[in-house]
Amino acid sequence: MKIYTKKGDAGTTGLFGGQRVRKDDVRVECMGELDEANSTLGLLRVKLEAGHPWQTRLHRIQKDLMDMMSHLARPSTAKRTNSNPMPADGARFCEEWIDELEGQMTSPSDYFLLPGGNEISALCHVVRTQMRRGERRLVSLMAADAVDPAIPAYINRLSDLFFTLARAEMDKAGVAEEKWQLFLYKRFKQADDAPKPEEPAA
Repeated sequence: MKIYTKKGDAGTTGLFGGQRVRKDDVRVECMGELDEANSTLGLLRVKLEAGHPWQTRLHRIQKDLMDMMSHLARPSTAKRTNSNPMPADGARFCEEWIDELEGQMTSPSDYFLLPGGNEISALCHVVRTQMRRGERRLVSLMAADAVDPAIPAYINRLSDLFFTLARAEMDKAGVAEEKWQLFLYKRFKQADDAPKPEEPAA
């Protein structure tokens, strides 16, 4: 079977179920953004040694992204069913990993950070921002057609996970974080906790 079909030469592509749409359709854009994030995740895995403790779970995320993209490729009007699994526990999987990582780090996650640190940390930030971009396009798709709620929850949590992975890598490597400012809710809490000026005597 040849890799090229020539069917897309005029700017359209096929969805699950056979419908053809423009290649700039919101559904195709959404899948493309997640595909880009998955490709960068592949690069991240290549940069890690084969036995790195993240490898198994990052491999799972890559497979889950492929499954989610296959479900996003199926319009709700399609008659064919999608036999690929839906990673319904993806958000919980991320939360458990985030909690594990934060429990191992020497400092809490209180600040917005300048992306960087070292190569692995910087790549985690690239994946994080690509997930966020995919999430924005996903929200556009959700306004046009029904999407299983497990998908946006998982994608939202993945960006949190890759922020935490970036911090965990820097913590392990002993690289100082370049902090920008406290998270907004932390700033509000500091303001609430600050001593209030005394009322002037009458």
